[in-house]
Amino acid sequence: MSTGTAVRRTALVTGANRGLGRAVCAALLARGHRVVVAGRDEEAAERAAADLGGGTLAAVLDVTDDKSVRDCLNQVGTVDILVNNAGILADGGTAPDSVPLDLVESHLRVNTLGAWRVSQAFLPGMLERGWGRIVMVSSGVGAFSNGLFAGAPAYAVSKAALNAVTVLLAQVVRDRGVLVNAVNPGKVRTRMYPSAERTPEEAAADIAWAATLPEDGPTGAFLRGRRQIPW
Repeated sequence: MSTGTAVRRTALVTGANRGLGRAVCAALLARGHRVVVAGRDEEAAERAAADLGGGTLAAVLDVTDDKSVRDCLNQVGTVDILVNNAGILADGGTAPDSVPLDLVESHLRVNTLGAWRVSQAFLPGMLERGWGRIVMVSSGVGAFSNGLFAGAPAYAVSKAALNAVTVLLAQVVRDRGVLVNAVNPGKVRTRMYPSAERTPEEAAADIAWAATLPEDGPTGAFLRGRRQIPW
């Protein structure tokens, strides 16, 4: 497999004003790409874009809202790379037999349907140009090969479902120039997981790699540390 492309692409990263999303923006900028910092908080997205520099743009995007996604598409236009990073983890310490189902629904709305919604919006432009990369930021807790984590059942189910969306999207765009993959970044030190050992920059390097795969790169795959792992 070849090692990537020198072509300058336009990338949009969701949930990008802090933590892992911001680190992914920085990694893509370092690779020479144009970057759009997308987030619900307009001021936070604009601050992050200004701090990153390099002509980085900011866009308001609530992945759970159809109108917000359409408005973002109208503002930004077509992109070559989409990193679906926006996510929540708010059910730690609950159990599958007692977790409030409205909490499960909220995780599915953001972590699964949000990524699906944004992908549906930006995918047609990629297909029209015959080139695109979509990366779902997933988790090992949603992998059957790793063992679903019962201590955060809503989060685990939402990430398992996100993995399924990854496979389905990859199937329908196969051989059309668009690669769709999920990345398990491991336990990353963010506001969501402040005690984790891995830095956002370390994880972001793997995500940026997946977001810039060459034509002969994998699709419909679950990736960890720049290699394919079982679902």
